[in-house]
Amino acid sequence: MKLITILGARPQFIKAAPVSRALKEDFQEILLHTGQHYDFEMSKIFFDELELKHPDVNLGIQSSNHGEQTGLMLAGIERVLLDERPDAVLVYGDTNSTLAGALAAVKLQIPVFHVEAGLRSFNMTMPEEINRILTDRVSELLFCPTLTAVDNLRAEGIEEGVFLTGDVMYDAVIHNSGLADKKTEVLENLAVSSGDFYLATIHRPVNTESQKNLEGIITGLGSLDSVVIIPLHPRTRIAIDRFEIQLADNIRPVDPVGYLDMLTLEKNALKIITDSGGIQKEAYFFGVPCITLRDETEWVETIETGWNRLTGADPDRIIEAVKSPKPSGERPQLFGDGKAAEKIVEFIKQEYLQ
Repeated sequence: MKLITILGARPQFIKAAPVSRALKEDFQEILLHTGQHYDFEMSKIFFDELELKHPDVNLGIQSSNHGEQTGLMLAGIERVLLDERPDAVLVYGDTNSTLAGALAAVKLQIPVFHVEAGLRSFNMTMPEEINRILTDRVSELLFCPTLTAVDNLRAEGIEEGVFLTGDVMYDAVIHNSGLADKKTEVLENLAVSSGDFYLATIHRPVNTESQKNLEGIITGLGSLDSVVIIPLHPRTRIAIDRFEIQLADNIRPVDPVGYLDMLTLEKNALKIITDSGGIQKEAYFFGVPCITLRDETEWVETIETGWNRLTGADPDRIIEAVKSPKPSGERPQLFGDGKAAEKIVEFIKQEYLQ
């Protein structure tokens, strides 16, 4: 069976690595990279670090407006699908690459398999929410990371082809955490020690395109009692310069880091402050309290267990959340047993190879 896996953004590279390993024995996988994240630190380094094969096809489609970017991807992916005639298309998450891949495939009557199906923020101003809803609607197999995701699909009338697998990002963290301990020197390079710094990431348009939001976040971070390491997304760096925002002395911006370095920073941070969905989960995996710079999250389970708090961009709420005590007690196993990739492949075999 020939599958085309469509990737384009940093989290998708992470999610694809364990699934690609599990596919090797019984499937021919063609890896298509749309180019959505195109600089070295946001793309190529992940293939190298995760021992993921380099793309068979790279469309080289870079940043632009959502409609233009999605349209270019749709046309490029369609050409590849017509040439390769795969038996199915595998897409991940909620990016423009995800939606373009799903639309191109379904219009050619090629089955779509969606990893990380069923997530909902219930905020239709988020492009990601639109992408994930539309992708779920056209997918034949929907692989859900949590029970909440399954329930979300059921509430929308989607029950056929839905499978609870656990989260492939948990698979990736288990696989790569030990490797990160051996291979990275990021703490030494940044001259920080475990437990004496905060880690922050800001990249969502709701925060980078709003001067008020970005200033509120930076003000909150600048009021904290320890150094704040911020690997700066290119969009965020541009926004800080455009809005002429001054960084407090405790804020240390650094260039984007590779996946293994990021894992090391996450597991050694005092707390994590982020607007990233993936990093919210990784914080939970490592038992590091998370402060989410949004008003909602797809990962409601992390809120319910007390390991994640929503603050939006309000500096006072950010400071209060960071100062709150670390949750006590055991963390429930919300995201599966670390074998989501194997389950995904078994479900595909069960549905299409028998």
